[in-house]
Amino acid sequence: MSKSVLCVVGARPNFMKIGPVIAGLKRHGLAAPLVHTGQHYDAAMNDRFFEDLGLPHPDINLEVGSGSHARQTADIMLRFEPVLLDRRPEGVLVVGDVNSTIACALVAAKMGIPVIHVEAGLRSRDRSMPEEINRILTDQLSDYLFTTERAAAANLAAEGIDPARVFFVGNVMIDTLLANAARAVPAARTLAASGLAEGYCLVTLHRPSNVDDPAVLARLLGCLTEIAERVPVVLPLHPRTRARIEAAGLGLERFVTLAPVGYLEMLGLMRGARLVVTDSGGLQEETTALGVPCLTVRDNTERPITITEGTNTLVGTDPALIRAAFDEILATGGKRGRIPEFWDGSAGERIAAVLAEKL
Repeated sequence: MSKSVLCVVGARPNFMKIGPVIAGLKRHGLAAPLVHTGQHYDAAMNDRFFEDLGLPHPDINLEVGSGSHARQTADIMLRFEPVLLDRRPEGVLVVGDVNSTIACALVAAKMGIPVIHVEAGLRSRDRSMPEEINRILTDQLSDYLFTTERAAAANLAAEGIDPARVFFVGNVMIDTLLANAARAVPAARTLAASGLAEGYCLVTLHRPSNVDDPAVLARLLGCLTEIAERVPVVLPLHPRTRARIEAAGLGLERFVTLAPVGYLEMLGLMRGARLVVTDSGGLQEETTALGVPCLTVRDNTERPITITEGTNTLVGTDPALIRAAFDEILATGGKRGRIPEFWDGSAGERIAAVLAEKL
């Protein structure tokens, strides 16, 4: 029987990272059963992402659904433990920084099963972000830590993690982007009702720090309204974000709003954009890979390489800073940056090669 690495996903950012890893593991003769915790539980959107990305149907779905951070993490642990008792894999592979990541890592570590963390060592230095807590703790529990950028190794070393457990492999999200670039849905098709095809500002907002505080949300939408007077603003709306906007009594009439879109539609929208304004970690990386200027409406980022080498600029939520950065992009075309090291479509293969040797 071949050795098995149990791969865990729970939320949409995970879906975009796991495919290249599973493919690589299988090429190296390792079984790679997939567990979906159900942390993101919208069946229609889940099915859409799995179809877009060509992911195998999950072997196991824990179906945990929503809840507070504590409840969701606890529910995942309770449902994941019997899976490990039954399967006893040679390793448990988790990606990113969501509740599923830390929950499954904790269960595996306590059972003596090696923990493999893909996208290790990223740090925002902001412990008010639940994701930062998940990153730090998952890395402490992990036996094999795979990093997307070289600076991550210094973060891990500073936290006492043995460098022998750390492997710089590149970015699996970019593997997925490059593999699907030719299949991206043209922006003109997604935006057919608006008549737009390119040259717009693409905006995504979902972080609680930006959408849960009505004053911050109003400030951001006010600034985006000013931008919309000069460049069309396309705004795919997460249901939670839409609910917060409606609850705050804020208007959306100046924007081209969309329901949540699939991966291939979002890829096409990014590629056709003049700039992207976001609070998403993944979009910071994808815009760097695509060479599209990005303004990140956060005070920090766990992906500094997107700033030092890529197309990203950190602007916070201060309208003056956002306007100044927007003006700069309109005047100069914005940062073009360069593609970071090992963001070349082969990160999943590098991960699999290490695990085939070590396990």
